[in-house]
Amino acid sequence: MKIRLADPAHDAARVAEIYRSAVEDSHVSFEIVAPEAAEMATRMSKVLDRTPWPVAEEDGRVVGYSYASAHRERAGYRWSVDISVYVDSEWHGRGVGRSLYAELLERIRGQGFVNAYAGICLPNPASVGLHESLGMTLIGVYERVGFKFDRWWDVAWYGMRLAEPDGVPPEPTGYPK
Repeated sequence: MKIRLADPAHDAARVAEIYRSAVEDSHVSFEIVAPEAAEMATRMSKVLDRTPWPVAEEDGRVVGYSYASAHRERAGYRWSVDISVYVDSEWHGRGVGRSLYAELLERIRGQGFVNAYAGICLPNPASVGLHESLGMTLIGVYERVGFKFDRWWDVAWYGMRLAEPDGVPPEPTGYPK
């Protein structure tokens, strides 16, 4: 398996295909309509201006992806990011998510981000286990925050410190192209 940076023009269709399952077949995404390749390319391009989007590839086929995005838009949050990972269901349990997160976390640390957060729709023991194994800790649970498939779902928020800067941290760098 090879981990590389995404190219929206080349990878958006496959990324959209992987995400489609999360949207249509599970509760892990609160989107109701899965984005098509063009929309996914737009989303990827917006994030890539600031943070990386690693993809895992096997025999030339993308089998998973991860990304970091702004935690919130206000300036005081600029050292914090939200992280996500999605893996093709045929590749679950093979370490793809862990490998993608390892690459992503190394890159965002290098950019100077200080905090990483992840929201996990419950129940999802595999995702909870992955995030805890990376050193993320439970911050809290938003109870009944999302509605999908005719029911309310809880979302657990996990977080981790990427760095312990003294005083005012240096500005995080934009992702180098």
